[in-house]
Amino acid sequence: MSISAPGTASAATTVRRLRASALAAAAPVAACLVALGALTLWTTLGGAGSPPDLGVTRARVFRPTGGTPDTAAFFRITNEGGAADELVEVTAPSVPDGIALSRHRMTPDGAAYRDPADRLSVPARGTLDMSPLSSDVTVPANPKWQVGDRVWFELRFAHSGTVRVRARVVRPGPLD
Repeated sequence: MSISAPGTASAATTVRRLRASALAAAAPVAACLVALGALTLWTTLGGAGSPPDLGVTRARVFRPTGGTPDTAAFFRITNEGGAADELVEVTAPSVPDGIALSRHRMTPDGAAYRDPADRLSVPARGTLDMSPLSSDVTVPANPKWQVGDRVWFELRFAHSGTVRVRARVVRPGPLD
């Protein structure tokens, strides 16, 4: 039997326990550092995305024809940002209530109709290109509008706030 100095056995045990605890803690700490480094690199390289960066061009509104109560406005909304956004409302100072977002749909028989939409998606790094065949803004007709007139619209987005744009009144038909 060997006899050790008082306190030596407990000191050795304490050192072993500290070493084991340090090794046990090292794995999660190392994993956190690796994850933090990877997230930093991902963000630096643009992988984490960026907020929506919207631009509105090709703003057009069809001149009302006949006695139709409504006409349509179209916009090209380009998103250069890394996050999607949504067009949630359109207003116009010179137009009374009744402006609505809509999508164009087809019945199995080939008839077209407008389907009201609560919102229209603008994809990240993509475009919402409204047309008579996709989506539009239904607008109460103003019989005073003439080809070439300009009409102010305010487009409100879920994340990007409001964008104010002037639409040119054009004849109904293909949009150029």
